[in-house]
Amino acid sequence: MSMRTRVLFHLTAGGLLLATAVGAQAANLGFLNDTPVSYMKQRDVDSIKKAVFAVLNDKHDGESDNWVNEGTGNSVKIDATITVASTAKEGERTCRDVGVVLNAKGQSMSLRPQFCKQGGGNWQLQKKH
Repeated sequence: MSMRTRVLFHLTAGGLLLATAVGAQAANLGFLNDTPVSYMKQRDVDSIKKAVFAVLNDKHDGESDNWVNEGTGNSVKIDATITVASTAKEGERTCRDVGVVLNAKGQSMSLRPQFCKQGGGNWQLQKKH
């Protein structure tokens, strides 16, 4: 096989593998189509953020608060239970794990974000590795 034929073969094979991977990736996201988060609009997101920060500031470990998207303009009713799961302190740094169970159209999804703050600063969502 000539060098040119071999290069074309490898480029074609690589392109097919890439196209297959991209197609599979897009197809795998279909599972999110009917989850509660897929029905959320920006005003819902802003509203639930306020509720999460209120729970972070005001609730003790194991305590919960309920949130409903009433007044956000979304025709789909979405509700959530927000619970402080645990708190860890190290010096001036405080971190809290929060359980959020979202419900919409008979579907439920659970999220487990972690927020940390330094001293009296603002809560910051932590990236999971």
